Amino acid sequence: MTATDIILVLLGSFCGGFLNAIAGGGGLVTLPVMVSVFPDASLPSVFGTNKAAMVWGTAWAARSYARRVSLPWRRLAPAVLAAVGGSVLGAWLLTVFPSEWLRKLLPVLLALVFAYTLASRQLGREHAPVHAARWETLWAAVIALGLGFYDGFFGPGTGSFFVFLFVRVLGYDFLHASAAAKLLNSATNAAAIVVFALGGAVWWPLVLPMAVVNVVGAGLGTWLALHRGSGFVRRVFLVIVAALILKTGYDAFLRQPVTEQLVTEQLLMEQPVAASSASPQPPSEPALQPKHPAKECACQRVSGHAGFGGCELPCSIKPPDHQFVGG
Repeated sequence: MTATDIILVLLGSFCGGFLNAIAGGGGLVTLPVMVSVFPDASLPSVFGTNKAAMVWGTAWAARSYARRVSLPWRRLAPAVLAAVGGSVLGAWLLTVFPSEWLRKLLPVLLALVFAYTLASRQLGREHAPVHAARWETLWAAVIALGLGFYDGFFGPGTGSFFVFLFVRVLGYDFLHASAAAKLLNSATNAAAIVVFALGGAVWWPLVLPMAVVNVVGAGLGTWLALHRGSGFVRRVFLVIVAALILKTGYDAFLRQPVTEQLVTEQLLMEQPVAASSASPQPPSEPALQPKHPAKECACQRVSGHAGFGGCELPCSIKPPDHQFVGG
C-alpha cells in the first residue's frame, strides 16, 4: 500500500462512520474505496475488514445515542438477539444459495422507501410509538430478524432499512429510530464479523487505524444528529437512500456482470497470436499466457455482499499457473 492508498482508506472509513451515525449507509463510501484500493483482493476479505472497522463507530454511536435518547431497552433486548440470529443464518445461507437475485430487487425497494418518505412529510417528525409494549417488542424482533438475515445474506442499506421500518412500523421519530438502528446494526455486524474472522477474511492490521478514524467520524455524526434533531436526520436519510438507489441501480442494471467479464477476458487471452516471420518462436516452447490475478479465483465462489455481486465460474476457464516471461 502506498501513502495515498492509506489516506484514501482512512478518509473513507471516517466518512462512513459519519454517515452511519446519522442515518446509515456508510458502506456506500467505505466499500467502493476499499475495492478500488485493493482491486485484486477477495471480496470476503474486503467486506470482513470493512465490517470489523465499521462496527466500532456504529457501537460508539449507539452508546452516544443511549446517553441522550431514551430507548425502551427491555423491548429492544429480544430484537438484539433476533438480529444476531438472523445475521448468522443469512451469512450461512450465503454459502449455499446465491444472492444475485437481490441485486435487481434492492434498488426497487429503496425507491419505494424514498418515495414514501418524501411523500409523507410528517413521517418520523414526532416520536409517538403506536403499539403496546408487548406488540412493540414483537414487531421490533421481527424487523431485527428479517434485516439481520438480510445483512448477513446481502447487506447494502441495512441501517437505512432499520431506520425506515422503526419509523413506519413502530411510530418512532427519525432520531429515536436512528438510535435503535445503531444498536441493532452493531449486533448484526458483530455476528457477521465472527463468520468472516473464522474464515480468515479479516485484515486485522488494517482494522485498527480504520476503526479509530471511524469512531471519530461516528462521534461527529452523532453530535450533529443530536443537536440538529429529527428533521436533520430525515434529510440526511433521504440523501443517503437516493445515493443508494443510484449505486445499487447501476450495479444491478448497467454494470457488466463479473461472470461475463471474466469469460470475455479468458476468451481474449485464448486468441492465437500470429508468429512473426522475422523472429520465429522455437516449436518446443509452449505459448505462455499472462497471469491474470482476477482469474485465480475462477474456481472460488465469491461473496455477493454489498451489491458488488458474485460469481461462480467453472474450473475449466481457470488460467495456467505459470507467469508470463519475456519482454
